[in-house]
Amino acid sequence: MSVTIYHNPECSKSRQTLALLEERGIEPEIVEYLQSPPAAVELKAVLEKLEMSPRDLMRKKESEYTDLDLDNPDLTEDQLIDFMIQHPILIERPVVLANGKAALGRPPEQVLDIL
Repeated sequence: MSVTIYHNPECSKSRQTLALLEERGIEPEIVEYLQSPPAAVELKAVLEKLEMSPRDLMRKKESEYTDLDLDNPDLTEDQLIDFMIQHPILIERPVVLANGKAALGRPPEQVLDIL
């Protein structure tokens, strides 16, 4: 089984989710998305699998969210995705992909549903 985690090693939930996977003998592909943000097509695919809109996957407490006026209802989904790629700190983490599905590791145990 191929498993990918969009991971931020500075985030406790991301570290906990990675540890949970490893405890189950899973060695996921680790994508440190802050250094290597996903392309728009990848992010759209993740959002589709999560059944979320871009704004649902955004970290609204980040200063970039406020500074860039991302709560503006006139912004399109494509514009929000572009902002997430330009400012990957806005992407909620961790996201795990497995078996053609995706789950947000908040709480970490939530990813077990897709394994």
